[in-house]
Amino acid sequence: MLVVLMLAPVFAESTDKGNTSLMKAAQENFAPLPDKPVFKSDNPSLPAKLTLGKMLFFDTRLSKSNVFSCNSCHNLSTGGVDNNSFSTGHNWQAGGRNSPTVLNAALQVAQFWDGRAADVEAQAQGPILNPIEMAATQELVIARLKTIPEYVALFKQAYPNQKESLTYKNLADAIGAFERTLLTPSRFDEFLKGNERALNANEKAGLKLFMDKGCVNCHNGVTVGGNSFQKFGVMNTPGFLKDKGRFDLTKKEDDLNVFKVPTLRNVALTYPYFNDGSVWDLKEAVKVMAWTQLGDKLSDEEIGKILSFLNALTGKQPEVVMPILPPSTPATPKPSRG
Repeated sequence: MLVVLMLAPVFAESTDKGNTSLMKAAQENFAPLPDKPVFKSDNPSLPAKLTLGKMLFFDTRLSKSNVFSCNSCHNLSTGGVDNNSFSTGHNWQAGGRNSPTVLNAALQVAQFWDGRAADVEAQAQGPILNPIEMAATQELVIARLKTIPEYVALFKQAYPNQKESLTYKNLADAIGAFERTLLTPSRFDEFLKGNERALNANEKAGLKLFMDKGCVNCHNGVTVGGNSFQKFGVMNTPGFLKDKGRFDLTKKEDDLNVFKVPTLRNVALTYPYFNDGSVWDLKEAVKVMAWTQLGDKLSDEEIGKILSFLNALTGKQPEVVMPILPPSTPATPKPSRG
């Protein structure tokens, strides 16, 4: 009994040192989410802009058919995605890439898998005009909104210093402002802030392995990914890879099969995985990434530990109340499937 009593404090001290070392390493590679949303500009009209952006995010009248909204592909009830390999768009066409999550997206280096939009405000302009997604035109969307008095008033409140407030740029700006509020703090953030008890032993073991194996080389920073571009297939090329990535945008050979590294926050919710949504099981996705990016074949035990850590990245989901949208008027342009 005496030996046990003497050894216990030594073991506890060793564990404490290990936790402190792990936390320090984590703090060097990651960062907690900000306590408040980071807006492009903070002014007295911001509340009106957020109200407007939220309404527009859910309004299907931004699509040609009046069927699809931003929330159709970035469903706030299911981790900011629609859990389909490819989202369904205008006339039931399928998109060419998996829809990334909108949660915490504003904190990433760029938007879309190829990074073609600089921020969420620029990103919001794309899908509305994409013929496969919402298939509208700027002229159609603005014409619809201008026939709805409530929207006209809201745009004036949100952009009071502009002579012409109801513009397509302002529409996207308001949607982007709303999206900046969609933060999902998790227990991992509490750990990064100094609470060693925020993660359990299995999650800490997974975090350590995640860093030791080199996953952290790409999946780092405040969004655990999303802040760099990387070739998919550094060590081994996955058999399902068909998309050429940023090459289609830049036409540079160095960008062949290069994609924006996806965020791993809420990754347990954002299946299926990869740019083509071809893998539905997170365990399989971890196995594929280890082999293609690191040339490592992980054991089931190692994968289990990493999964424990990844599950700890699921944060508190935004509690968004569906907005009551203003009705159309007889002058509002009608939906079209053509």
